[in-house]
Order: sequence, then structure tokens, then C-alpha cells
Amino acid sequence: MAAAVSAPLLRFHHHHHHRCRRRHLLPHSSSPRLYSAGSPRGLSSISFGLPRTTAARSTASPSAPAPAAAEATEEAATQSESDGKGEGEEEERVVLPTNESSDRLLRIRHTCAHVMAMAVQKLFPNSKVTIGPWIDNGFYYDFDMEPLTDKDLKRIKKEMDRIIRKNLPLVREEVSREEAQKRIEVLNEPYKLEILEGIKEEPITIYHIGEEWWDLCAGPHVESTGKINRRAVELESVAGAYWRGDENNQMLQRIYGTAWENEDQLKTYIHFKEEAKRRDHRRLGLDLDLFSIQEDAGGGLVFWHPKGAIIRHVLEDSWKQIHLQRGYDLLYTPHVAKAELWKISGHIDFYKENMYNQMDVEDELYQLRPMNCPYHILVYKRKLHSYRDFPIRVAELGTVYRYELSGSLHGLFRVRGFTQDDAHIFCLEDQIKDEIRGVLDLTEQILGQFGFRYYEINLSTRPEKSVGSDDIWEKATLALKDALEDKGWEYKVDEGGGAFYGPKIDLKIEDALGRKWQCSTVQVDFNLPERFDITYVDSNSEKKRPIMIHRAVLGSLERFFGVLIEHYAGDFPLWLAPTQARILPVTDNELQYCNEVASELKSRGIRAEVCHGERLPKLIRNAETKKVPLMAVVGPKEVQARTLTIRSRHNGEIGTMPVDEFVSRIQLAIVNKSSSL
Repeated sequence: MAAAVSAPLLRFHHHHHHRCRRRHLLPHSSSPRLYSAGSPRGLSSISFGLPRTTAARSTASPSAPAPAAAEATEEAATQSESDGKGEGEEEERVVLPTNESSDRLLRIRHTCAHVMAMAVQKLFPNSKVTIGPWIDNGFYYDFDMEPLTDKDLKRIKKEMDRIIRKNLPLVREEVSREEAQKRIEVLNEPYKLEILEGIKEEPITIYHIGEEWWDLCAGPHVESTGKINRRAVELESVAGAYWRGDENNQMLQRIYGTAWENEDQLKTYIHFKEEAKRRDHRRLGLDLDLFSIQEDAGGGLVFWHPKGAIIRHVLEDSWKQIHLQRGYDLLYTPHVAKAELWKISGHIDFYKENMYNQMDVEDELYQLRPMNCPYHILVYKRKLHSYRDFPIRVAELGTVYRYELSGSLHGLFRVRGFTQDDAHIFCLEDQIKDEIRGVLDLTEQILGQFGFRYYEINLSTRPEKSVGSDDIWEKATLALKDALEDKGWEYKVDEGGGAFYGPKIDLKIEDALGRKWQCSTVQVDFNLPERFDITYVDSNSEKKRPIMIHRAVLGSLERFFGVLIEHYAGDFPLWLAPTQARILPVTDNELQYCNEVASELKSRGIRAEVCHGERLPKLIRNAETKKVPLMAVVGPKEVQARTLTIRSRHNGEIGTMPVDEFVSRIQLAIVNKSSSL
């Protein structure tokens, strides 16, 4: 081992010693599962199924088509493209392993990070290494070095292939802290010295790749580099990353790579990436004119365009109706408040880095709100409450503002201003279980509208440092468990993972690509009722402290909208689509009738528009491109008979029908939250 110290390529990295901490590109799945990319199922990063064949489009119709519809069917069927799936489609489902389901895969990825760092330092001798963990879909490594190009990545990959072909052994060595420090100083690796200082355990473990390179690491690794299939490894991209995530520190070069057990898995993953790219909400938001981030206004601030705004309106309207039906009262509260309010709540002490600077208003300091909770408490405190008043449920679509680094902003997923679907429940101790069960039922109802049926659920329990008595923690945690078990939902317990002020339930949904997205949270809070000294009068006329429950179902409207765009690939179901029907005249001679039909549809709550000025096949292709669910084709015969010939984006030609029948079928589809007629 000592001979390795003087080797010219002696370099190393460290994965937070004795436990390589994982950082996730995408939410991870605990086990491989099958999902269909075309079905409206819900959200795992790499366990997914994708269609391998072309959908067979149905052409059956309830009545004989008019000439206009016949022309549309013939040309549009060959020249337009749909994201919908017909009943005749067959698909091959592919399951990819995860780090949790395959120890071999985890070892491959861990070793690939080492091999890549060794390759970089051979090609760029002046580069300094920092950290490089395995992640859900592969690995990354951060280097202090000059910026890298795509050409550099190809060179690095070739050098990795050379190292893999040499089949070098990976050998574990234990050394003292003093010996590790000595070796690091010889190599002049300042970041590694800093990492070593943070390692509390001894002895210090090192992994060698042959006699050419070594790294502070606790493992695990494959036995030798030859155990890696070089054709199942790919370097993906380079990004900037601050050391320790602090913008005041050095900017590093982060190289991302992916690694799999075999080539077929890599090909499947690449196919998944291509599909994810096709569904990217930023691209679709632009193509479909749904939203934008206007740099003139500032990063992370979302502008909802008319088509996106109408979808938001539908979401909000449905959300409000369901909450009113389930006994919630709606609130609207200010976007700013005196800074003193945030001192009482504790946000200035514990959340200040996420809050914007205070503003001076007539010699008083005000603060943009990062959360809605204190406002709802103030509404509660406006009057004295009796135990007979409980439970009290209030809900608000409240816009909040949180500081994010410009480099972390990402479309609708990471923004600086967003609207939470926030609600708070004030209740008695013996009402916790029923209230939690009610929240779970409401969550299922709301998410089910979008086809999300499959969830990953975690129950987080009391951490070491907490507020509240043992008795109330035990009662609240048991209430959450009982509610989940009554619901029949499987869940995992994250022991000690709760907030200091109460246990919580987190729910992740799964999208059409099998990716998991954190959306819903149910959090019991023993802290804010104490801070704001909220009370009620019990049956003995004594003042008591109520239980407070925070909950969100969608999380934020912006982020959830981004999830929906990618889940549906921009192809929204009929009830949610910004334009539900386009009316297409064969010639401008039918335009007056088309405008009359559009007015009738709009008056009956259907989002319709007329498009003309092009040949019919192009009008149909344009509607397909914009993912309009229904097209109503109008020729001379339709005008004469006062009918419409209907074409569905998903089901092809439906047939000719009176306007009233068309309206009735759309309205039924909306009530049933259907994808199409």
C-alpha cells in the first residue's frame, strides 16, 4: 500500500466517509415496479414502462361522415401526430433496477465515480477533487478545474474505458488520521483536508484503484474495474456547483454520469431520458403558450398565459368546490405582514435565509410572507372558541414568496413566488385521527381527478429534539398510523424524521414515466399554538390549547401544473384542456355558422374556438399540434343539416351529430373527468 503513495496519479475523493450520502437527480424508488408511460398513472425515477409500438387509431363512427370529415380523416391520419393511445396499442414494459433493489448496481455506480475522478486527474493533472457520490441514475463528481466542454467529456470517457479494460483491483486500506492527513498534504488536495476534518470515525478507510490512484471512502465497490460494463456507462453533462452548496465558495465543475449493469438497461434509460425531454414542461409551456418566466420581471416569477390561466382556473374551481363540500371555510389573506408577526411565529429565527429583505413602511418593518400559517392563526384568534366549535377547517390558495438562488431556479419546479393549496385544521386531541382520515380521503379525491392512484407514503416520527409532551406526541403519532391503516394505505415509518413540532405524513405521486413527486403533506403542529397562545374553552370552562394540523394536497399550483404538463405530455384530458373543441370550416362560406356554434358552446360552459384561413388538413394538423382534444369539422352539408362532424385527437373520427348532442357529450365527459368523448 505504501508504494501507492508515491504513484504519479495518486488522487482521491470522499463520500462523507462510512456512508456515501446520496443526492437525487429524481425522486427515488425503493424497488423496481412496472408503469405504463401512456396511462394516466401517477409518479419513480427509473422504474418505468414505455410503449414500443405505434398506437392503432380507431376510425369507427356512429354515423356516416360528411365529405368534409372524410377528407379530414384521410389526410390528418397520415400527416398529424398524437400523444394519445388507442385501444389497439401494445406495449413492452421494461423494468430498471434501482440502487435500493440492486446492490451490484450501486457498487458499479460508486466505482464509476472513482474511475471518472481518476481519469479526470490523469488528463487534467492540476484538477482538484472534492466529492462524488452515487445518485439515483448514476453518479457525479465535483472538480476544482477549468470549465469543461463536450469534447473533454469524450476524452474522459475514453480514459475511463481504458481504466476499465485494465481490470484494476479495488483494494480497501485502513489508516490513521495522521497518515491520511500526511498523504493528502503530499498531494496538495485542500478540499480533502477539509473533508478529513469532518470525519469523526476512525480508522480512516481508503480505496485504491490498482497502484495508481486512491480515495478516502468507506465503499462499497466492485472487486475490480473489469466488473464494469464500459458500454453501459455514459457521461451525460457538466454543470456548475458551489463547494458545500455555498454561493460564497468556489464554483466547481460537476460531471454527471449514468451507469447500468448492461447495455440494454442503458438503452432503456436513454429512451426514458428522451421521453422525459419530450415532456419537459418548459418546452411544452412555450410550445403550447401556457406560461413564461419573464426575465424583465425577474427570475423565478411565473406569468400564467391565457391558456395556462384557464387550466389554473379549472384546478382552483375544483379545489374550492371539494373543500367546501368537505366542511372547509375559504380564506383570503394579505401577502405581507409586520415583521413582528414572523418573530412570533419563529420564521425570522429559523427560516430567515428563505425570506426576502424587510421593507420599511412608515417606520415599521414589513415582510413578504413565506408561509400562510400565521395568518390563519390570526383569523382563529379573532374570537373566543368553545370545544363545541371544533373541528375548525380553513383553506386558502395563498401566494407565498421564498428566496432561491438564481442557479437553483428551474421552470415551474423551483420558483420564488408560488401559490400553496394551504389548509389548517384546529381540533381536539380525540379528533386527530378522524381529521387525518378526512384529509387522506380528500387527498385521494383531488389527486384521483388527474389519474394519480399510486402513492408512496412516509410517516415521520419524533426527532431527538422536539417540543410537546411525550403523551401528545404518542397520541398524535398513533392517530396518524391509525388513519393510514383505516385507509388501507401501505406506508413506511421514518423514525425520528419528523419536524421538531410534530409528526407528519408525506405522500408522493407517480407520473406516467414512473417518477415520484412530493406533493401532499399532513403535519401535526404543537409549536405554533404555543407561540401564538391560541386557546379554547373546554367543557369545564377552562382554557386549553387546541391541536393544529397543517396540510397541502397539491403542494403548490405552479409545481403541480409543471407535473401535470409532463405527466400528460401537454395533452390534457378533455375536462382540463384549455381549448376543448376547435371548430374548423372547410371554406370561409361556413364561417358564420361556425361562429354561431362557438358562441353556443361558450354559453354552455365549453371552451371552444374557431380556426380558419387554411386548407382543412392543415387546420386539423394545427389542432393536433396544439393538442386540442376535439375538432368539429363544418362543410356545406353540416351547415344545411345544422350538425357537426366530430374528430377526436385520441379516438379518430367519431361521426356527425347535432350541436346539442355534441354539447351534452362534452358536458358528461367534463363531469366524469374523462380524457375524451
